[in-house]
Amino acid sequence: MNFMNRILLLIALVSTSTAWASDERPVIVAFGDSLTAGYNLTEGLGYAPQLEDALRREGIAATVVDAGVSGDTSSGGRQRLEFVLDGLEQTPDLLLLELGGNDVLRAIDPAITRENLEWMIGEVQSRGIDLVLLGMRAPRNYDPAYVEAFEAIYTDLARQYDVPLYPFFLEGLEGIEGTIQRDGIHPTFKGIKLMVGGSLPTVIEALRSD
Repeated sequence: MNFMNRILLLIALVSTSTAWASDERPVIVAFGDSLTAGYNLTEGLGYAPQLEDALRREGIAATVVDAGVSGDTSSGGRQRLEFVLDGLEQTPDLLLLELGGNDVLRAIDPAITRENLEWMIGEVQSRGIDLVLLGMRAPRNYDPAYVEAFEAIYTDLARQYDVPLYPFFLEGLEGIEGTIQRDGIHPTFKGIKLMVGGSLPTVIEALRSD
């Protein structure tokens, strides 16, 4: 699905949920890259729909909108964030910000990633939207200075802007058979289930802190 089609679907999904969305029926936007977009997975098996199912099993009738774009860097996310938020008929209750993994794969300067994420956090907060930061890590075989600079981004920004942080979006997948696709990067459905289970408490706490 190309970018414009995904945005049209995003708007349609939120439009259909407007009639019943409230404090008890929150709208959540999962804003990220292929990890939230459900890359190479059957529709309905990606992170956003599975998180929605998990929340409803917890008694939270949330709508989780997938605003992930495969291959997106933090710069790409920064360029489209306003367009996505402006296109929604209702201001979401919570935005999950998951970007940075493709910055690492392209060895982008961590200072650029930090600047982009900081701008996006500020933009989301300026609209009165709560935010959860979903952190990423750099591969252990990268230069140690790069790894340290990159991974400090998430903890530093979470502290600076007082936002909840789930430190590593792929936590628990390493070394678990069947959780990563053959490309060695993207989660399988089994991996998605672990990601949802791991991040779910952080998401619920953010919703209930309103």
